[in-house]
Amino acid sequence: MSIWTGILLGALAVYSWKFLGFMVPHTVLDNPRVGRIANLLTVALLSALTGVQMLTSGATISFDARIPALVVAALLLVFRAPFIVMVAAAAAVAAIIRLL
Repeated sequence: MSIWTGILLGALAVYSWKFLGFMVPHTVLDNPRVGRIANLLTVALLSALTGVQMLTSGATISFDARIPALVVAALLLVFRAPFIVMVAAAAAVAAIIRLL
């Protein structure tokens, strides 16, 4: 299979899920349980992606400057700092740690 075949199959799969999503009845979408599950699933998947991207390097687990940067960003989030401040502070912490 060529790379373009894979890209086209992936695009077709994503489009089909989007199309099937429009066919779901509104009674299902208006259910509060479905909304709560969708919100929690989004947070869980984003947390898993962040964990995998932060803690792995290739096939090994690595602890580097990204971990303290994420901790700083999380602390600033708790204190309700603006998003740009969180990003700048996390980047600064990562840069300082990598410099040392």
